[in-house]
Amino acid sequence: MRRDARLPRPGRPGRRRAPASPASPAEQSYTVVPYENVKVRQLPTQDSAYLATLTAGQSYTAYCWTHGQTITDHGYTNDIWIGFADGFSSAVYFKGDQYANLPASAQC
Repeated sequence: MRRDARLPRPGRPGRRRAPASPASPAEQSYTVVPYENVKVRQLPTQDSAYLATLTAGQSYTAYCWTHGQTITDHGYTNDIWIGFADGFSSAVYFKGDQYANLPASAQC
């Protein structure tokens, strides 16, 4: 992530946000890799507050997926958003299947 756009540290109390929240870091985690730089948002919508940018080709820890705003880009359309410690990114921008290779059971 870019240093100028830091996410709050995982596990801090009071950081969860409605309607959907990423899982706590104590729960199962998964590695995801964006194929291009992708923004992390506060909620699973591109109009939500910007938190950080994930760098293409780097590995990141994700905790879950949820349904959110439908995104269409590069010929793909998906409403799945990947949940991180304190934010979400559209699964359209990650390597793997429609869930960025998270199991279907890893829903937020």
